[in-house]
Amino acid sequence: MIKMTHVEQTYGEMKVLHDISFEAETGELIALVGPSGSGKSTLLQLLGLLQTPSSGVIQFDGTNVSDTSDEGRRQMRLEEIGFIFQESHLVPFLTAAEQLELVAEEAGRTIDPAARLDVFGLHDRHDHLPHALSGGERQRVAIARALVNDPRLVLADEPTASLDYQNAQQVMELLRKQAHQYGKTVIVITHDERMLTYCDRILRMEDGQIQEIN
Repeated sequence: MIKMTHVEQTYGEMKVLHDISFEAETGELIALVGPSGSGKSTLLQLLGLLQTPSSGVIQFDGTNVSDTSDEGRRQMRLEEIGFIFQESHLVPFLTAAEQLELVAEEAGRTIDPAARLDVFGLHDRHDHLPHALSGGERQRVAIARALVNDPRLVLADEPTASLDYQNAQQVMELLRKQAHQYGKTVIVITHDERMLTYCDRILRMEDGQIQEIN
């Protein structure tokens, strides 16, 4: 589904990514690991079309999106890509259901937010504001929100870092289900080695370069 070929990213005279080439298939859950400053977040931003590469090609289903217009990238992010972050980034004055409705409205979709939240074990949390939810519940709402538009690519930046082990396991199980059962491509940045057992492949970044561990 995704292919990066000889991608490099430079800011001024500083080269952050060096000749990155890799492919991610439909239905894969891939872990991206490596020390801070190795280029993981920059790579995720390129995959999420939040930046354009200095050189090289990024393809989605064979289509070169490296040189897509700003509006084209915005539309693709809205329709094809779901983002999950370490902090849930929920809107503090919206209920769990309203968080999902906000994204659906932006995309011109009509959804049943209660049914969506029920899938993530949030049966009695539809009308709760973020401050009334536990950390694990907030992250599950964030995942449900990221999946509102049924994206084909899910990008998660340290989604379990602020969670205890049990909640972290639940989040990884949800992400694995999205990949294996619903055929999404899921790429997760993580420093938590306990979460790697959920992943199909592990890619390691070091000094802006990438290598496959397994």
